[in-house]
Amino acid sequence: MSNDSELSGTNNLLTPFDYTLSVLGGKWKMKIMYQIACQKILRYGELKRSIVGISHKVLSSQLKELEESGIVNRVEYSQTPPKVEYSLTPRGGTLMPILEEMCKWGMHNLPDEKRENFQQ
Repeated sequence: MSNDSELSGTNNLLTPFDYTLSVLGGKWKMKIMYQIACQKILRYGELKRSIVGISHKVLSSQLKELEESGIVNRVEYSQTPPKVEYSLTPRGGTLMPILEEMCKWGMHNLPDEKRENFQQ
Protein backbone atom coordinates (compact mmCIF):
# COMPACT_ATOMS: atom_id res chain seq x y z
CA MET A 1 0.00 0.00 0.00
CA SER A 2 2.96 2.34 -0.40
CA ASN A 3 1.43 3.84 -3.55
CA ASP A 4 -1.85 4.56 -1.76
CA SER A 5 -0.27 7.24 0.39
CA GLU A 6 1.22 8.88 -2.68
CA LEU A 7 -2.10 8.86 -4.52
CA SER A 8 -4.40 9.80 -1.68
CA GLY A 9 -6.08 13.14 -1.28
CA THR A 10 -6.49 15.10 1.92
CA ASN A 11 -9.00 12.59 3.29
CA ASN A 12 -6.87 9.58 2.40
CA LEU A 13 -9.36 8.78 -0.36
CA LEU A 14 -8.21 8.11 -3.89
CA THR A 15 -10.40 10.25 -6.12
CA PRO A 16 -11.12 9.30 -9.72
CA PHE A 17 -9.07 12.32 -10.83
CA ASP A 18 -6.11 11.21 -8.68
CA TYR A 19 -6.31 7.73 -10.15
CA THR A 20 -6.40 9.05 -13.72
CA LEU A 21 -3.36 11.24 -13.05
CA SER A 22 -1.51 8.30 -11.53
CA VAL A 23 -2.04 6.32 -14.74
CA LEU A 24 -1.35 9.15 -17.21
CA GLY A 25 0.95 11.37 -15.18
CA GLY A 26 4.45 12.29 -16.15
CA LYS A 27 6.14 13.75 -19.16
CA TRP A 28 6.24 10.65 -21.34
CA LYS A 29 3.25 8.35 -20.81
CA MET A 30 0.83 10.27 -23.00
CA LYS A 31 3.45 10.62 -25.73
CA ILE A 32 4.06 6.87 -25.61
CA MET A 33 0.35 6.12 -25.78
CA TYR A 34 -0.14 8.56 -28.66
CA GLN A 35 2.66 6.99 -30.73
CA ILE A 36 1.35 3.49 -30.13
CA ALA A 37 -2.21 4.54 -30.98
CA CYS A 38 -1.07 6.15 -34.25
CA GLN A 39 0.78 3.03 -35.40
CA LYS A 40 -1.43 0.38 -33.72
CA ILE A 41 1.59 -1.85 -33.01
CA LEU A 42 5.15 -0.65 -32.43
CA ARG A 43 8.38 -2.43 -31.70
CA TYR A 44 10.54 -1.01 -28.93
CA GLY A 45 13.13 0.52 -31.27
CA GLU A 46 10.46 2.16 -33.42
CA LEU A 47 8.85 3.62 -30.33
CA LYS A 48 12.17 4.94 -29.03
CA ARG A 49 12.95 6.62 -32.37
CA SER A 50 9.50 8.21 -32.52
CA ILE A 51 9.83 10.00 -29.16
CA VAL A 52 12.59 12.58 -29.30
CA GLY A 53 14.59 12.96 -26.10
CA ILE A 54 13.39 9.90 -24.19
CA SER A 55 16.10 7.70 -22.69
CA HIS A 56 16.13 3.91 -22.80
CA LYS A 57 15.72 3.73 -19.00
CA VAL A 58 12.74 6.08 -18.92
CA LEU A 59 11.00 4.45 -21.90
CA SER A 60 11.41 1.01 -20.35
CA SER A 61 10.06 2.09 -16.96
CA GLN A 62 7.14 4.04 -18.44
CA LEU A 63 6.17 1.11 -20.67
CA LYS A 64 6.31 -1.20 -17.66
CA GLU A 65 4.04 1.13 -15.66
CA LEU A 66 1.59 1.43 -18.55
CA GLU A 67 1.57 -2.35 -18.89
CA GLU A 68 0.95 -2.80 -15.16
CA SER A 69 -1.95 -0.32 -15.38
CA GLY A 70 -3.53 -2.33 -18.18
CA ILE A 71 -3.05 0.45 -20.76
CA VAL A 72 -0.37 -1.12 -22.96
CA ASN A 73 -0.03 -4.71 -24.08
CA ARG A 74 3.46 -6.19 -24.48
CA VAL A 75 4.05 -9.24 -26.66
CA GLU A 76 7.48 -10.87 -26.64
CA TYR A 77 8.38 -13.28 -29.42
CA SER A 78 10.86 -16.10 -28.83
CA GLN A 79 13.32 -15.51 -31.61
CA THR A 80 16.81 -14.24 -32.25
CA PRO A 81 17.17 -11.30 -32.20
CA PRO A 82 14.43 -10.76 -29.62
CA LYS A 83 11.27 -9.08 -30.85
CA VAL A 84 8.87 -7.18 -28.58
CA GLU A 85 5.76 -5.38 -29.78
CA TYR A 86 3.57 -2.90 -27.94
CA SER A 87 -0.05 -2.03 -28.56
CA LEU A 88 -2.83 -0.33 -26.65
CA THR A 89 -5.22 -2.54 -24.77
CA PRO A 90 -8.95 -1.91 -25.16
CA ARG A 91 -8.72 -0.12 -21.81
CA GLY A 92 -5.89 2.05 -23.16
CA GLY A 93 -7.95 2.81 -26.23
CA THR A 94 -10.64 4.36 -24.05
CA LEU A 95 -8.12 7.07 -23.09
CA MET A 96 -7.52 8.16 -26.68
CA PRO A 97 -10.52 10.53 -26.87
CA ILE A 98 -9.05 12.36 -23.87
CA LEU A 99 -5.65 12.66 -25.57
CA GLU A 100 -7.30 13.77 -28.82
CA GLU A 101 -9.19 16.53 -26.98
CA MET A 102 -5.93 17.63 -25.34
CA CYS A 103 -4.34 17.88 -28.81
CA LYS A 104 -7.29 19.94 -30.07
CA TRP A 105 -6.97 22.26 -27.08
CA GLY A 106 -3.25 22.65 -27.76
CA MET A 107 -3.85 23.47 -31.43
CA HIS A 108 -6.48 26.05 -30.51
CA ASN A 109 -4.39 27.67 -27.76
CA LEU A 110 -0.88 27.45 -29.17
CA PRO A 111 0.77 30.91 -28.87
CA ASP A 112 1.37 32.64 -32.21
CA GLU A 113 5.17 32.70 -31.76
CA LYS A 114 5.17 28.92 -31.33
CA ARG A 115 2.63 28.33 -34.10
CA GLU A 116 5.17 29.44 -36.73
CA ASN A 117 7.53 26.58 -35.81
CA PHE A 118 4.80 23.97 -35.41
CA GLN A 119 4.55 21.21 -38.00
CA GLN A 120 1.35 19.21 -38.24
